[in-house]
Parts: sequence; C-alpha cells; structure tokens
Amino acid sequence: MAYSVEHRTREIGIRRLALGASGPQVKNMVVRQGMLLALAGVLIGLGSAFGVSRSLRTPLFGVTARDPLVFAGVPAALVVVAFLAVWPPVRRASRVDPVVALRYE
Repeated sequence: MAYSVEHRTREIGIRRLALGASGPQVKNMVVRQGMLLALAGVLIGLGSAFGVSRSLRTPLFGVTARDPLVFAGVPAALVVVAFLAVWPPVRRASRVDPVVALRYE
C-alpha cells in the first residue's frame, strides 16, 4: 500500500484539487483498496486451508482439522494486522498537498 500511495501521489493531488475530494474521502478510498486486497487474500487462504485440512488430520494434536475457532480467529487477526499495515499509507495519502503533488516527478 505504501508503494501504491507513493506512486498515486499525483492522482491523489488531482482528486483533492480538481475534484474537491476531502481528506476523509481519500482515506476511505485507500482503506477500501487495501482492505479489499487483504480480504481477497483471507478468502483465498480460507478456501485453501479448508481444502487442505483433510490431509492434515493426522499431524494435528488437540485440535480438529476444521476447528471453527481457528478458522474464525486467524482470519480476524489477519484482517486487523492488514488494517494496521494500511493505516500509515492512509494517513500519508490524506495529507497530500495538491499543489506539491502536481509538481511531484
């Protein structure tokens, strides 16, 4: 996300200057983009884990292969971590000065 925000600085500046986007609107745009990527990864991972869990029945001790607590807790933790990882670029994007962004590059 940091890479994406850095490369979209000019676009963000144009949104703020020409289109009148506010800081919260820019934040929402960047959070939505980052969280959609994170949620897509979590869904793909859940599907893969659910499919592979049958073959992992024998090496697991004290946990069933499709333990609902694990299948709910791990994705929830990953979503929280993804949000925490997205937050610094979101703050940077919302503070972009439109004039500086247009002069960028």
